[in-house]
Amino acid sequence: MKLIASEAMKKVDTKAIGEMGIPEAVLIENAGRAVADAAADLMGDPREKRVILLIGKGNNGGDGLAAARFLLKRGALVTLVLAEAPESFGPGAALQYKICQSFPFTILRWEKDQNEVLQACAQADLFIDALLGTSFHGKVREPIRSLLETLQMVPVPVLAVDIPSGVEADHGYTDLALHARATVTMIAPKPGLYLYPGAGYTGKIILADLNTPPSLVLEAESNAELLTEDLVRHVLPKRPPNAHKGMNGRVGILAGSLGYAGAAELCSKAAVRAGAGLVTLYTQPEVLQPLIIKSTEVMVRPVTEASLKAFRSFDVVAAGPGAGKAPETVQYLRELLPQLSQPLVLDADGLNALAGDDALLQSLQKKIFTPHPGEMARLLGKSTGEILQDPVRAALEGAARWQAVVVLKCTPVVVALPNGQVFINTTGNEGMATGGCGDVLTGTIAALLGQGLDLGQAACCGVYLQGLAGDLAAEGGKIGLAAGDLVTHLPAALDKVKKR
Repeated sequence: MKLIASEAMKKVDTKAIGEMGIPEAVLIENAGRAVADAAADLMGDPREKRVILLIGKGNNGGDGLAAARFLLKRGALVTLVLAEAPESFGPGAALQYKICQSFPFTILRWEKDQNEVLQACAQADLFIDALLGTSFHGKVREPIRSLLETLQMVPVPVLAVDIPSGVEADHGYTDLALHARATVTMIAPKPGLYLYPGAGYTGKIILADLNTPPSLVLEAESNAELLTEDLVRHVLPKRPPNAHKGMNGRVGILAGSLGYAGAAELCSKAAVRAGAGLVTLYTQPEVLQPLIIKSTEVMVRPVTEASLKAFRSFDVVAAGPGAGKAPETVQYLRELLPQLSQPLVLDADGLNALAGDDALLQSLQKKIFTPHPGEMARLLGKSTGEILQDPVRAALEGAARWQAVVVLKCTPVVVALPNGQVFINTTGNEGMATGGCGDVLTGTIAALLGQGLDLGQAACCGVYLQGLAGDLAAEGGKIGLAAGDLVTHLPAALDKVKKR
């Protein structure tokens, strides 16, 4: 599903009105109807329910005013709280306000009627936030700032119009916003609805197409998409009835060291559970025996000089999970990786071994890098805070710089391709904030590469499936969820996507 940023969204609106001949008032009416429907879903029967509409001066406020009329018709008791004087309203909101004056609304101004506003809010069943739309950038200013700060302390459910006021549509930045139970977003979803911290304020996201033609979104400028079940199902490999292990990929994994044998086990088992035909794990001699005992479906070998040649025989190689930072390991990786011509998934200590050497990173042939924010910071020479402030930009910068597919393991996970395309994941949960989940992801992506997906497809599908496995595992509880639970649920995740 395409994500459309604020500037591109302005062009979409202009095209709908100017080229397609859809009057702005019709779009606002349709938006108001969608908001009223969502409000009814949240509250139940609107009759006698007290609804407070928080109205800004732009088209977002116009959508709210249209919704107010629809809710009034359904029997709701509606109060309009105007953040600013009606004389400052834009054309769309001004027209809606003129229409509303013929209806029996209670109309209050925040700056003039604060006591009355507070009394009304204390009795409300729902707030509808129509203050600031997708054009908002920066910090929330007065008079809206004091209104939001006051309402943050009132325990009333919130429905946001298009995006919670105070959240930037492109990046999800916010310094102040109300936590919405749900957000009705118009025509197409915006990146900031899915990127933190803004994603923490959106609640359930409801898409309202406003009865516009599909071509409006299909032809819109965008380099960003949501990773959805439909997208993943479309590219997942289909296994024929006469399949054999040789058809499903020979995966070679370099992972594990003293103290980090678990990373090797999780990575290799994830590759098996994600459908790889044959998995061979190369690990340090000191953890060889424990891994042989624990990894019954995986062939386990010691890392030696001779194994440098062995890696060339695999269909795909994954390197780095728990490999360690010993000088001899770093040297081994720096010698091995440039020799590989097959697809490579490079994670953790594999990335650390090459950090600061852009020439070597660029020279690797078919590569997927899977850094967490700290590793990405080292690779780009930035702080972790800078990476987290704009993970999409960081992932795209890395993908272009190294000509690699970059899987940035933040929340949500971001996948960036060298051509400038970026995907934002929609699966996963806070229970997955535990050691080893990244190792599972590396093995999952490697298995999908071995089954014939290209680099971008394998990265996107691997991210989605690993998150879905986490969601299935979390049905038994999020707290205490372990990385091994993801491995266990990978087959069910694959099955769920394929059977829909």
